[in-house]
Amino acid sequence: MRDVEYIPGIQSVFSTSDDTEESRLEAQELGNYLLAKSYFDCREYDRCSAVFLPPNPTSNILSSPSPESPTQTPTKSAKGKGKAPVESPAAVPKPPSDSLPTLSQKSLFLALYAKYIAGEKRKDEDSEMILGPMDNGTIANKELVGIGRTLEAWFDTRRAEGKEGRNQGWLEYLYGIVLAKGNSDTAAKQYLIKAININPWNWGAWLELKDLLNSLEALRATYPLLPHNILTLLFNIDASQSLYLTSPEIHSSLTELLRIFPTSPFLLTQRALLHYHTKSYDEASAIFSQLIQQDPHRLDSLDHYSNVLYVMSNRPRLAFLAQLATATDKFRPETCCIVGNYYSLKSEHEKAVMYFRRALTLDRRFLSAWTLMGHEYVEVKNTHAAIEAYRRAVDVNRKDYRAWYGLGQAYEVLEMHHYALFYFQRAAALRPSDRQMWQALGACYEKIDRPAQAVKAFKRALTAGMAFIEPMMVGGSSSFGSSSFDNNNNNSSMMMEQQQQRGVFLDPELLYPIAVMYERLGELEETASYMEMVLAQEEGPADPDAPPQQQDEEGGGG
Repeated sequence: MRDVEYIPGIQSVFSTSDDTEESRLEAQELGNYLLAKSYFDCREYDRCSAVFLPPNPTSNILSSPSPESPTQTPTKSAKGKGKAPVESPAAVPKPPSDSLPTLSQKSLFLALYAKYIAGEKRKDEDSEMILGPMDNGTIANKELVGIGRTLEAWFDTRRAEGKEGRNQGWLEYLYGIVLAKGNSDTAAKQYLIKAININPWNWGAWLELKDLLNSLEALRATYPLLPHNILTLLFNIDASQSLYLTSPEIHSSLTELLRIFPTSPFLLTQRALLHYHTKSYDEASAIFSQLIQQDPHRLDSLDHYSNVLYVMSNRPRLAFLAQLATATDKFRPETCCIVGNYYSLKSEHEKAVMYFRRALTLDRRFLSAWTLMGHEYVEVKNTHAAIEAYRRAVDVNRKDYRAWYGLGQAYEVLEMHHYALFYFQRAAALRPSDRQMWQALGACYEKIDRPAQAVKAFKRALTAGMAFIEPMMVGGSSSFGSSSFDNNNNNSSMMMEQQQQRGVFLDPELLYPIAVMYERLGELEETASYMEMVLAQEEGPADPDAPPQQQDEEGGGG
């Protein structure tokens, strides 16, 4: 075969780098690169990796962490299973730099990424049946350690040769993934931010970084470190939506972007999800319907649309959506969740569980399937299976308030109220504007005989969703009993009085338990005040045009 280095113009056509040395390596590897890329496209990942990295028969044995290895990440205690123990790449001897192959960054990334995908595939194959007797969620990707050692040695070599400024960002992206899998979140963020600054058009790096941001504070701290371009705006909207933030600023930014890309399915989906998180189901349904008309074969995020239709009890529309998704691709996790929601709405919970299991067989990290399967197990009174499903959902995404709330409900069914309290607190921290979280928290405080905290939670449920109430729990930490909470509690009382004077409806189902808690605390004036609010809300406001005597009769309790 003729050497591609001497084909006129071949270097300038196929090279992706301005670096002369990288361009020369890419031109020399062109034939092998096209062969490896063909293997990758055919999903033959081991063959793809072997084109550039000859396989070592003992690599799987050497990269598998030993049970007695002191460098393993310790597993969690018996209560809940955490992530699989992954050996830290930094704790393992690195291969010498002279043993690394002389490859272009593009070829090295393709080979190592194929090795990573092959490891993920074997991990799924080695896993047991979903929630089976041996499915404990501790199967690890055995290729991570070898990939991590290779990348660390490569970065050390580049640093020693002073070539860090000539990196292309692909290997930083892959190393960030490996570190995140090993629970080294801080280091993973650093490498992913490097990758984004070097190559901001790699959307995969943005998505990996989004998964590592667990709070609004973390997002705000990361924002100044990112490049300032349109992808940063897209990332800010996507990350804010994943944190269930629905402020007017986010809607304003989304509106500005939709003026530039008015038919973007991604942006329209983000708008629909924002409406979904604020429980504006009609608006969310209308946008999803527009997306289906625009591209009827696009299944991305349609599982959320099925959730909207389920809440709206729109069974005919949900049946149509299930038929459409099944006709498009019946082996997509989204399709399985849509069909599962349809059977759940028909109260055929066993069939619903079967389809959610099928979704997880296709993708074990599909968050919606774990959460929805937990809901179904609650419906069929299988509380222990529901707890395990919710725990897996939390392992996949610790920002999912629905899984935390589901865990609280499951432990309430088991009458383990202190456990339930912890999970309700986490749910309320992630979703401070949702009255349902605070109402469940107040009921839990009531059951463990903590009336003062119950009053605060119920009052917060009454005022939840008002824009001028600041969140009292941020980043997963509870502020119950703190002075800031007490101040907010007093503000809540003042606001409730103002709303009462304006004739705004206050839920009697929340006012009554507040009155009962004040009675337990011996504060009879507050008890009488809230009981009067309950009667006023139950009876409705008096007619202002009625004679005084009639108003007195209407307002009387006899």
